[in-house]
Amino acid sequence: MMNKLFNSRIAHAHCDVPCGIYDPSTAQLAAHSVARFLDQMQELEGEIGKPSLDTLNKLSRVVEHKETHAAKVKSEINIIWGDYFKAPHVEQFPEIHDLTHQIMQKASACKQNAAQSNGVELVELVNRYAEIFWATKNIETQTVTAPYAPNLPLVMPVLEAK
Repeated sequence: MMNKLFNSRIAHAHCDVPCGIYDPSTAQLAAHSVARFLDQMQELEGEIGKPSLDTLNKLSRVVEHKETHAAKVKSEINIIWGDYFKAPHVEQFPEIHDLTHQIMQKASACKQNAAQSNGVELVELVNRYAEIFWATKNIETQTVTAPYAPNLPLVMPVLEAK
């Protein structure tokens, strides 16, 4: 009804107002999920020779979620790149355009095949993106090991406790 009233279309982005709330953590979690789904696919590989219906069901669900999360990485990174990064940020971090493109390509590679290395590389690229993002806000980051499988590095802002 609102669309008809204002003769507008629905915007499928984080926030076109803009609200000013941007955070790469959603992309990071999605990238970690992709890496984990690739691991799960490898774990199922031994069961594929003569798969049961349960194995086929699990594999199809894992592949579907891998695809969804890889697309989410692309969407979240694209939103931050297109809506948040401005000319001063690009001057400070000229690699941001190429890094964004590399993330798009690597997320596509994760969708196109089952190589675990692509998932690990996607996490690395998105972590670098997070480092740059937080640096543009003058917020220090730390790298920790994610507390969930596949226990890959995770770049996080150092936040003050209140």
